[in-house]
Amino acid sequence: MKFLDQCKIYVRSGDGGGGSVSFRREKYIEYGGPDGGDGGKGGDVWIEAVEGLNTLIDYRYQQHFKAGTGVHGMGRNRHGAAGDDVVLKVPVGTQILDEEREELLYDLDEPGMRILLAQGGNGGWGNDRFKGPINQAPKHANPGQPGEERWIWLRLKLIADAGLVGLPNAGKSTFLAAASAAKPKIADYPFTTLTPNLGVVDLSQGERFVLADIPGLIEGASEGAGLGTRFLGHVERTAVLIHLVDATQEDVAGAYVTIRGELEAYDEGLADKPELLALNKIDALDDETRAEKAAELEAASGVKPYLISGVSGEGVRDVLRRAARLVREARGLAPVDDEDEAPTPGGWRP
Repeated sequence: MKFLDQCKIYVRSGDGGGGSVSFRREKYIEYGGPDGGDGGKGGDVWIEAVEGLNTLIDYRYQQHFKAGTGVHGMGRNRHGAAGDDVVLKVPVGTQILDEEREELLYDLDEPGMRILLAQGGNGGWGNDRFKGPINQAPKHANPGQPGEERWIWLRLKLIADAGLVGLPNAGKSTFLAAASAAKPKIADYPFTTLTPNLGVVDLSQGERFVLADIPGLIEGASEGAGLGTRFLGHVERTAVLIHLVDATQEDVAGAYVTIRGELEAYDEGLADKPELLALNKIDALDDETRAEKAAELEAASGVKPYLISGVSGEGVRDVLRRAARLVREARGLAPVDDEDEAPTPGGWRP
């Protein structure tokens, strides 16, 4: 399924049905009178966050949504039926912005959230509503009210507990595959990942969280270089960032500084999130080179990095366990008990 995380759509609620002008005419009935019914209400346009979706691809090929028009009133005091509502189903984490994308209108960050985007017009009154002792035979009725219309933008920010950041080819997809059951595309060239991927990390009963892998950043991404910072919005909601640095490159310190610079340029609080720094691909280095690279990275960052390998699995569990603790702290959950940290039967596997 193709990934789509932003789109522009047009919504319009239904017009209300017009009221009826009618008079009672029946054989052998001495007294008649007005009996025009009311028009039906126009349909509403709703948007609802549902689980099981992770893309806005449904709105790639249909951008116009219009609710049903209310049925006109009829004689014998028959009211028109209401127009059909339209319900747009979107993934949890979808944001709704105005046409200029300058104002955030709604944030559907919980399953089941339902927002009224456009309210249908009320149906017009029939002439039966206007009868009285002075005007006993009104010959007018109200038209239905028009519906509302607007253009809006939908922007998806995936709901994840932890996010992977790093330069292209830092091994983020390999790490995601090692930590979860996700099967992202893995290759030996940069920009293998072109869209975000999600995986569920299941260490133990109390250590489960969602891990997001976003496309790699390069220097100048905040100014549009490479894929830019378009996908960084998918880690805005995370509780912790896992920053991977490729240990096989020449300048590991420069790689770290580049990513930190792009996170700070993007703003939105990403640079202030808790960060776990990990030196990846250490399976390709000898012990002496590992120590040199780790010292260089520690000098640039001020923290001791984890030494991991997404291929061999070395050190991966330590990073994931630390990330799980930070996620629980950020969500206000109690620390995991020793019993919860006990390995699952048959050994741990993603």
